[in-house]
Amino acid sequence: MTVIETTALSKVYGRTVAVDRLDLSVERGEVLGFLGPNGAGKTTTVNMLLGLAHPTSGQARILDRPPGDPAAMARLGFLPEHFSFHPWLTALEFLDLHGRLYAMPPERRRQRIPRLLEQVGLARWGHTRLEKFSKGMLQRIGLAQALLNEPELVILDEPTSGLDPMGRREVRFLIRELRGAGVTIFLNSHLLGEVEAACDRVVIIKQGRVIRTGTLEELAGQTVEIQVRATGLTPDLLEGLTRWGSLSAVETDRLTLVVADENALPAVAQWLVSGGAQLYELSPRRLSLEELFVRAMDETP
Repeated sequence: MTVIETTALSKVYGRTVAVDRLDLSVERGEVLGFLGPNGAGKTTTVNMLLGLAHPTSGQARILDRPPGDPAAMARLGFLPEHFSFHPWLTALEFLDLHGRLYAMPPERRRQRIPRLLEQVGLARWGHTRLEKFSKGMLQRIGLAQALLNEPELVILDEPTSGLDPMGRREVRFLIRELRGAGVTIFLNSHLLGEVEAACDRVVIIKQGRVIRTGTLEELAGQTVEIQVRATGLTPDLLEGLTRWGSLSAVETDRLTLVVADENALPAVAQWLVSGGAQLYELSPRRLSLEELFVRAMDETP
């Protein structure tokens, strides 16, 4: 089942095109990373999906309903990047308020809220006012709020902002648990390492348009970076390596060779050794999401 689907979705503010004919599809149970530089249209897209902004043209469906439809919103959880929670409420009172807004019965709230506080690492802070919370603790209570109604779809905008490495790790575990339960997650984050660790697929947008989409393997293709450490790298040996790929970061005894297929590794090793080089290291490495993202920005006008 398709949980989020947009067709030629566009939003124009005066002469500024924030989102430009965006086609997007997210399947049930998928963890999708939604990436782009500042000003790419990510927040505008999320606002249109939530019914907070109306598209200039095109269509969107969320949980098989129009954006903002109450029946869809009741099955959705959302954590915005910039939130402002009620500082005078305790963590328990805050979640209870949102539970009542969801029309959750009292008994369900009594059972659900303590479990959520435990899940996000705030079990012993339930009676503490939010004004006493650190940025990381507020991020955690925001995550609890987004999961309170046991949603089918969770939209997370920078969910690890303000968290330390252990906190980010816990969020990754939480995302995996949700995916295992069949929950669909739409994740927007500038921390590409976090997206790489958590997401099944990524969509990269630039100037409101999709420029890349796919799994990390699909985005990288067969491209492999080979880290070479060797002595005796003569100009002739280096020139010969270009038959398999492109050279970068060439130093006295180190270089990086980008090849189209890792099957080139035996031939590269043989070429270096037969040419008199002393080979100490030949390490293949797939491109990271950060490297793929930078390439996509550089290659797309």
